[in-house]
Amino acid sequence: MRNTILAGALVCAACNTFAEEIPFFELPTVVVTPQRFEAPSDSVPASISVISREQIANSPASTIPELIARQAGINLQDLYGNNASNSTLDLRGFGATGKQNTLILLDGKRISDIDLTTVQWAGIPLDAIERIEIVRGAGAVLYGEGATNGVINLISRQAQRDQTTGTLAARVGSYDTQEGSAYLSYQGGPFGLNIAVNDYRSDGYRRNNHNEQSNLFSTLRWATPAGEFALRLAADRQDIRLPGSRRIQPSIDLNEYETDRRGAQTPLDFASRDGNNVALAWTRVFSRHEVTAEVSLRNKTQESYFDQSGFPDYREIELSVLGFTPRAKLAFSQNHELILGADFYHWDYELKKSNAVAKIGQPINNVAATEDTLGLYVQQHLKFGKDTTLTLGARGETFEIDGTDIYDASAPGASFGSGAPAGHQGEFQFAYELGLRQRWSNTLSGFAKIGRSYRFANVDEAYESDANFNNGFQFLRPQTALDRQLGLEYAAGPNSARIALFQTDVKDEIHLDPYTTGIGNTNLPPSRRYGLELDGRWQPRPNWNLGANYSYTEAEFRSGVLPGSGFTRSNVDIAGKNVPLVPHHKLNLDAQWTPVKDSTFTLSASHVSAQFLDNDEPNDLGVKIPAYTLVDFKFAQKFGAWQAALAINNLFDEQYYSYAVRSQFTSDRYAVYPLPGRTATASLSYRF
Repeated sequence: MRNTILAGALVCAACNTFAEEIPFFELPTVVVTPQRFEAPSDSVPASISVISREQIANSPASTIPELIARQAGINLQDLYGNNASNSTLDLRGFGATGKQNTLILLDGKRISDIDLTTVQWAGIPLDAIERIEIVRGAGAVLYGEGATNGVINLISRQAQRDQTTGTLAARVGSYDTQEGSAYLSYQGGPFGLNIAVNDYRSDGYRRNNHNEQSNLFSTLRWATPAGEFALRLAADRQDIRLPGSRRIQPSIDLNEYETDRRGAQTPLDFASRDGNNVALAWTRVFSRHEVTAEVSLRNKTQESYFDQSGFPDYREIELSVLGFTPRAKLAFSQNHELILGADFYHWDYELKKSNAVAKIGQPINNVAATEDTLGLYVQQHLKFGKDTTLTLGARGETFEIDGTDIYDASAPGASFGSGAPAGHQGEFQFAYELGLRQRWSNTLSGFAKIGRSYRFANVDEAYESDANFNNGFQFLRPQTALDRQLGLEYAAGPNSARIALFQTDVKDEIHLDPYTTGIGNTNLPPSRRYGLELDGRWQPRPNWNLGANYSYTEAEFRSGVLPGSGFTRSNVDIAGKNVPLVPHHKLNLDAQWTPVKDSTFTLSASHVSAQFLDNDEPNDLGVKIPAYTLVDFKFAQKFGAWQAALAINNLFDEQYYSYAVRSQFTSDRYAVYPLPGRTATASLSYRF
């Protein structure tokens, strides 16, 4: 007992000594996303979260979506749990279309595409990210279509002046996971260079889910007192096997989730992707004014094969986008700033369909589409005294899409196919915002904002089959939304708290109608999302850091009937029903403890409440995705330039899934996508 007490006293003394060595300096957080130029976060009328470089390094999360999903108001849908290979983020309750209504940016440039594929999260190494900015609420004025309920901006790292630093790291873990990464940062005079490379391989939790991913991310900068040039080059590659779902149908006593949780329904399915990205940015400062112009070119090539129980489908897709985004900030005085800008994007899309890899040289369908958008925007910031800031903004955007489909009846497997007549759609939409931020004291402030946003149907949503299973371009009306939010914030040194209330009314929501014969997207009846977000951080001692956030979200259809058909169901009433894949409650907790210098313990926990299955718009399946709670742990120890870390995810081996879908044709059948149980990874890194 005496030895135990003595050891405890020594540890406490070390804690106190270490605490005294770390003075705390609180500086205003600078963010880019809300204005597309750097601005203090406490001057922006919006609910903003920033995940810092330190938080990224200390978190038990190994992927960007896992990190972001621990913030208030964000839900993660993951199919396989293998390095975010099929992960989507949903901000403030859009469910299955969360990825189309939450805009993802990389250094201010959109990486959300005009097809239905997910963002290639693993193509962006964590080592390359300086911070992640999350701005909740309509962001269409500055960023255009798809920013319905928020914007997530990944900010890449910059070299530090007159320094050369780097990291070499290796990680191994469950399911034969192996990962290696390297990061180099150099700054000499006006020249700066950042390079991050990563290679990941894992068998995955499920059978037929082997995943191989590699990427390169680099930025070169030439800076002068008046501005800079920045060139970004990136490339990524992925090969992944797709295990499909686990099927459940009580009426025939089928439950693959219980009998073979890790099995593969689709042992022959696979997908691959190659991506390349180049972007050049020029920035110039004129007294208080600033001008930036960026041109970017991004390309990806994808292959996928789905056996479909003997009705195989093989596809090759090539998608490229050229972007030009000039903008200017005019500071007429300390109390008046005006931001002007334009966003032009040109997309080229080509899809080739066949029934086998070897036969793609003579495709059954060859679909080509081009899309052009041009948006012009203005945002004005007015300060009244030092405590009141008013933001006003407006945007107009044109949208043009053209599509063709060449059908070859002589191609192998073309017996029951068809081609789509050429199609064209032209649209114009506008957005606006009005925001007010008021500071009442050095620690207390509030904000209010109203904004209109919009979304256009992407090419995968437009090219579908009709009620007779004939291919066609089914152009839909643009989706519009009106967003309102109120917030109150408290900040005193390292301690902070925020409460935000929001309501979003959506018209003509673009979504799959599961009760229409064939596979048809549609404009859904009106819907509403509203809720509450609480967020806080507390530092009781310099070597302790605690955080918590809670989200309450309601998402419901306000009126409407889905016509359906005789093959599925007809006249499906969805008025007052909950939007699928939206949990009402979500709670996140995290704690970081540094008992002695160079030793860090991090513990995080997340609870997600039950939610309706995808395709269960009438809410009458009688089954929900069960609530689940996950606890993750990480310990990191530095030894000079070396650091060793151990992370355990899903510490208590929770059996769960975050995505499930109801059958369109069989009343009690549904499919679930099991996620990994307890996993462990160990890493070793060297910093210089």
